[in-house]
Amino acid sequence: MRSNRAIARAGVSMAATLPMLAGALALGIPAAHAADTPGRNALAGTKPVWATAKADKGATSDSAKVDARVYLAGRDAAGLAAYARAVSDPSSASYGKFLGAQQAQRRFGATKAQVAAVKSWLKSAGLKVTSVTPHYIAVSGDVAAAEKAFGTQLHNFTKGARTYRAPAKAATVPAALKGAVLTVTGLDNAPHKASHKDQLPPPDAVFRNSGPFSSYHGSNIASTLPSAYGHKVPYAVQGYTGKQLRAAYGAGGYTGKGVRIAITDAYASPTIAFDAQTYAKKHGDQAWKTGQLRQVLPKNYTRTEECGAAGWYGEETLDVEAVHAVAPDASVTYVGGASCYDDDLLDSLSKIVDNHLADIVSNSWGDIEANQTPDLAAAYDQVFQFGAVEGIGFYFSSGDNGDEVANTGTKQVDTPANSAWVTAVGGTSLAVGKGDTYLWETGWGTEKATLSADGKSWTGFPGAFTSGAGGGTSRTVPQPFYQRNVVPKALATANNAAGNRVVPDIAAIADPNTGFKVGQTQTFPDGTQRYSEYRIGGTSLAAPVIAAVQALAQQAAGGKAIGFANPAIYGKYGTKIYHDVVDRPTGKDLAVARVDFVNGFDAADGLSVSVRSLGKDSSLKAVKGYDDVTGVGSPANGYVQSYRRH
Repeated sequence: MRSNRAIARAGVSMAATLPMLAGALALGIPAAHAADTPGRNALAGTKPVWATAKADKGATSDSAKVDARVYLAGRDAAGLAAYARAVSDPSSASYGKFLGAQQAQRRFGATKAQVAAVKSWLKSAGLKVTSVTPHYIAVSGDVAAAEKAFGTQLHNFTKGARTYRAPAKAATVPAALKGAVLTVTGLDNAPHKASHKDQLPPPDAVFRNSGPFSSYHGSNIASTLPSAYGHKVPYAVQGYTGKQLRAAYGAGGYTGKGVRIAITDAYASPTIAFDAQTYAKKHGDQAWKTGQLRQVLPKNYTRTEECGAAGWYGEETLDVEAVHAVAPDASVTYVGGASCYDDDLLDSLSKIVDNHLADIVSNSWGDIEANQTPDLAAAYDQVFQFGAVEGIGFYFSSGDNGDEVANTGTKQVDTPANSAWVTAVGGTSLAVGKGDTYLWETGWGTEKATLSADGKSWTGFPGAFTSGAGGGTSRTVPQPFYQRNVVPKALATANNAAGNRVVPDIAAIADPNTGFKVGQTQTFPDGTQRYSEYRIGGTSLAAPVIAAVQALAQQAAGGKAIGFANPAIYGKYGTKIYHDVVDRPTGKDLAVARVDFVNGFDAADGLSVSVRSLGKDSSLKAVKGYDDVTGVGSPANGYVQSYRRH
């Protein structure tokens, strides 16, 4: 159940991909260069790749409204990236020497003079400054004023079946600003959002799983159903609980005590406190303490219908309950976005960084890389770099559509998981046996076949691909230093001879067929709203599970923040502290049987019986060593303890 910004644009061709972001911009450093107009510098990446001459439908009306954000580069953008790397690299003398939020702003943030100069320039063009933050200056005005400010014409361009505004050439800024501007967003008005009335709607309609179930993997064999791969298969588990996940990933006696975890999503479930406490009580998890769960929310919500606000309630519920199940003593702060748009999600991330609300941040949302524009990539990376400098690590789900070919027609990765400054979390199918014993994991990738009418075979076995962990090689992000000598050359160079970022970095349980049980207030057919439980999965589950495991590791480190974890994660590669996940861990193909309510609630409309094959992730393969389904693997016994300070 991973919220994905691509959903609202499903009808748009995804064949276009971004040009390679080399050098500075890939690190979130301003990439201004001389423009055609004397005395101005161009901001690379501010003209979208879809704004082509062929798609150009002419000038946008001068009176049309523009809302834009001018992101500030700060006083030392190159120094920010360099320090973010140094404090995150265990081999560096500066490792772990994090700065406070105010220290980071004083050292790397924009100066008062820079802010004043940028504001003056924007106002002189006729734009109105609507807000100023440590990261950007927001402005509004008409197209004519925007064109004057940024030295470019705004035209209408076709993108798929729709028409959007965009710069006809890269935006420019006065050379006199001397690198004060990182980038500008909002000049194009194509949707930049994540999907999962200015008041939040009620919960979505109830969803329930049918039985039979297994209580642990293999406890209930579907003996009356046809065989799959030459043997009878077990029914899917009803949903693993925290006790089983803690055992699988080597929690030991650690509970996350003294560690702060933040979770970002859009909107906020109005029943989260009740749901989380009820779930913990029903499943033997530690009760939530007063003040252990808190929410930081915007004053107003927007675009609730467009973004499907109620669909985000389940996302928040999953994230909160999964974190607490694995790290029951960690403090959890939920930071909700005003909408599913990038601007609002960036604001949520910035709140965490500017106020250092947590050391670990779980994020279960994203988009396909083809929809990412370089201006937004630079804005995200700058926030991630400030976080790294402060000792804050960001964990992003890698996606639920495998290589994205079935979803978009193009092989690609997801974003922001593709950023070199975040930990991308891939997914597995997990088997926990009797006595909470870890049995195995496969890479998460599902093929589904339904029971034939006579009940004697599986129709079209093994069936079509339905979902799987996102992964693969970025087309836009250069290979980060920590992946060198670990990621196989064939993966790194799949899109560029010089090598690119490969996703994911690490993995955990994600397959809904071996998923986690959650409890949430839902709307029943009679209109009432009641607490109910169901099994769920997706890399939306993997991300909070890994965030919680990192909280255990931080406790093991004596409470010292881990920060941006990738250099440490890759530094431990090849040791026994990881489960080296492969698609056929038992030497044979694996599957589970599922029985589902056709209407998602009860048996009134019948049952659907299917077999779900495991380890079939589109073109992606979980193999021995690093792979683009599970990264370095999943945490094993010893992983948490490996962060102890010696």
